[in-house]
Amino acid sequence: MKYTTRSSLVAAAVVGFATAQQECSSTISASGYPAPSLAAGWSAHIIANDFIKPRSLKRDNNGHLLVVDQAEDGGGITRLTFEGEAPCLTVSSRQQIIANGSLNHGIELSPDNTVLYASSQEAVYAWAYNSETGEVSGDARRVINLGGDGSHSTRTLLLPRSDPDFLLVSRGSDGNVDPQARDPTSGYSTVKAFNISDTSRVWEYASEGLLVGYGLRNSVGLAQNPVTGGLFSNENSIDNLARDGVEINFHGYLNGTESPNLGAYYGYPDCFPAWDAEDVPNNDGLVTGQQFAANFNESINDEWCRDNTVDPVLSFTAHMAPMDMEFNTAADVLYITFRGSWNRENPAGYKLAAIPFNNETGLPTASPDSRDGYVEIMSNEDESRCPDECFRPVGLEWSENGDQLFMAADASGEMYVVYREDGMSVNEFRVAATGTNGTGGGNETSEGGASPRASGESGAQSLGGAQWWAVAIVGLVGAYSL
Repeated sequence: MKYTTRSSLVAAAVVGFATAQQECSSTISASGYPAPSLAAGWSAHIIANDFIKPRSLKRDNNGHLLVVDQAEDGGGITRLTFEGEAPCLTVSSRQQIIANGSLNHGIELSPDNTVLYASSQEAVYAWAYNSETGEVSGDARRVINLGGDGSHSTRTLLLPRSDPDFLLVSRGSDGNVDPQARDPTSGYSTVKAFNISDTSRVWEYASEGLLVGYGLRNSVGLAQNPVTGGLFSNENSIDNLARDGVEINFHGYLNGTESPNLGAYYGYPDCFPAWDAEDVPNNDGLVTGQQFAANFNESINDEWCRDNTVDPVLSFTAHMAPMDMEFNTAADVLYITFRGSWNRENPAGYKLAAIPFNNETGLPTASPDSRDGYVEIMSNEDESRCPDECFRPVGLEWSENGDQLFMAADASGEMYVVYREDGMSVNEFRVAATGTNGTGGGNETSEGGASPRASGESGAQSLGGAQWWAVAIVGLVGAYSL
């Protein structure tokens, strides 16, 4: 089954394909949707399927890939072991190491790989883990009580490399518009950090822990810049809003470096980053990525939002549903998945993208008001068929040698491996841009000489022609469309 080609931006890729370096073959084809398109110089193939709903991924130091398979009946954590020479990997063994249908998204490993953490809607748990065998032992230990209510059930976990005694946990809102999010002590719409070095302690999420940020409706993705130590989240923002967008947000540091962003208010449910700012009524000079009031009134208006909330560092079109994020080692590229919209008239998202970063500032190369701050790597050829006939990427994880990315597609129950056709390590791939934007306005090149996008074509132009969109990251956050 062949991957489709799209103008000069994408290369022909085949589920069983040949490159100048080696030939890989796979008998697993995309299930129920046309094969995805890939940017020039990139390839991907499916290495495992028949998952129920694969979400987050974690690789241990012996190369086992741990997969959270989200399902009340039959769900839990599955271990994959591979054989063959990367990227031509095949699954040599597959075993469910934890049978627990309540585990629905979050997963982490201690730096020494002796403790496995996973989350349900109600709690964060820990198990003794053996990376040589890829198995857990003993009973689960409760680490954090999260509270079982809330319409957003996933609880993302992150163990920062620079501060491994802290476990970051994200908890979303209770409903589409949740007034509890204004209160940082409510436990809703927050990202918090907990010192897990005392293994006898059980934390209470709402009343304890270090507040990393609040006013965050549903920050599914968490990542740490490996060079600066800066913390980032991406935001799945509000539905059915006339003035809307999505984003990436920056939260500061846990290493003692001072930042006004740590513990700050990011706006939800009152303020949101703009996308098509010029079309916002009475916008008073509003620009893309700048916070504005969702429902303009005497007490909360655009000026209040600008003075009392933190703007995202980058925005995207509304409802793209950013999921997981992974920095490369040099921290000059951030890979991000967009699972895609579920009820938008013109579907958006459904892709793997790369965001150029400046590893000196620790922030995206694109300016906060840019609408071209990323490069598409893997996407669906025809988004009008989404979400039902599209791959929907979620979890990301580096391969053992760091040269490839594993990527879960939950709606189709599949696992991809994504890599460079020219043999270059994905971890060493660079996206360079002229000007202030991440993709628009210049010729993007990599160290390997391949162009991920044709000259002069922007990220916005490659999104299927959507005109009304915005998304941002906390650090990177999503902006809403009008």
